[in-house]
Amino acid sequence: MKNSNTNSYDALKAVFFVVFILTFALANSAKAEYADIVINEYSDKAGMRPAVFPHWFHRIRFRCKVCHADLGFKFQAGGNDINMLKIIDGQYCGACHNGEIAWSVENCNLCHSGKPGTPTQVHDSTIQKLVSPTGK
Repeated sequence: MKNSNTNSYDALKAVFFVVFILTFALANSAKAEYADIVINEYSDKAGMRPAVFPHWFHRIRFRCKVCHADLGFKFQAGGNDINMLKIIDGQYCGACHNGEIAWSVENCNLCHSGKPGTPTQVHDSTIQKLVSPTGK
């Protein structure tokens, strides 16, 4: 027969095991939070490289509501009709990329860095795969 200390120890081990499993399960389900989003609704047609949005970089600094509630971004790659006129007018990315909060739209290559033809979608952190090395 087990004593109460052994039962408490077994219960504690079970709790730690469940917490351990849930930690890894939740970490794997949140991959998109740290992904890159390629925006290529209009870029190829305009002769520009697709824009690469580093979601992880912005999530480090801001809560989801800043972009998805306050600025109106939908929770779906390709779900927003983003174009440069809207950005220059202060909508979407232009709300912050205005030269005061973050760099302005004159720095085209900072955003338009994807490989031509890359479809609009969420990618794993693939910034290295999407940006061609200099000289290629």
